[in-house]
Amino acid sequence: MLQFKLGFQMLEEERQWMKLISWNVNGLRACIKKGFLEFFEDVDADFFAVQEIKLQEGQIDLKLDGYYQYWNYAIKKGYAGCTIFTKHKPLSVSYDFDADGWHPEGRIITLEYDDFYFVTVYTPNAQRTLERLPLRLEWERQLLNYLMKLDEQKPVILCGDLNVAHQEIDLKNWKSNKGNSGFTIEERECMTRLLDAGFIDTLRHFYPDKEGLYSWWSYMPSVRERNIGWRIDYFIVSEILQTKLVDADILSEIYGSDHCPISLTINL
Repeated sequence: MLQFKLGFQMLEEERQWMKLISWNVNGLRACIKKGFLEFFEDVDADFFAVQEIKLQEGQIDLKLDGYYQYWNYAIKKGYAGCTIFTKHKPLSVSYDFDADGWHPEGRIITLEYDDFYFVTVYTPNAQRTLERLPLRLEWERQLLNYLMKLDEQKPVILCGDLNVAHQEIDLKNWKSNKGNSGFTIEERECMTRLLDAGFIDTLRHFYPDKEGLYSWWSYMPSVRERNIGWRIDYFIVSEILQTKLVDADILSEIYGSDHCPISLTINL
């Protein structure tokens, strides 16, 4: 009888495990032609966040049984934007740092639940010439303040394309990329400040020293096959959720974009 009860308890605990996916698809309509829906069905995630959807309202109609859909479109056509598909209906939804606003580039969605916030973002790229670095750093300031305010109320799960390789281990050719967009001192310091504010980089929590874990590769020939990449996609959570973490992964075998999906399994 005791063995039965223990087994039942373990099953109950497993039922609380949630699988979370985040993927920059570099154009959702294009990615759908490359197997997005097949992967979506196979992975059967509780939360599936998508960045860089590159479409406007009415340009796509996805029938995803059992999922609520939340979209944030950029004003500019064919640009940026993000969406969340989830099996769990939220208490509230917001689309900017201001709960009543809409981000003009569609870069953030927040879902509120009883015990946590789920946030996906698509962080602005500083551009090759770093011309958008000031805008990027202002975004970072607003995002940090926003996440800290949320964290005061309940734990936060943040995911998305954060457009930064935090440490040297997070990109293959770190020496030649020092000072380049995505690996400037300023961008890396922003990530450090976020983690120092009480948040965890979940992949490095499980695999602190593992090399070759990348989520983005150039479309140049053989670059992905040779794994010359960057890790710029993250699941980051409030420190209080550390004991709830089960596993984090990078699904580099999944194609369809210049990014691959990343995953987090968490016991909520």
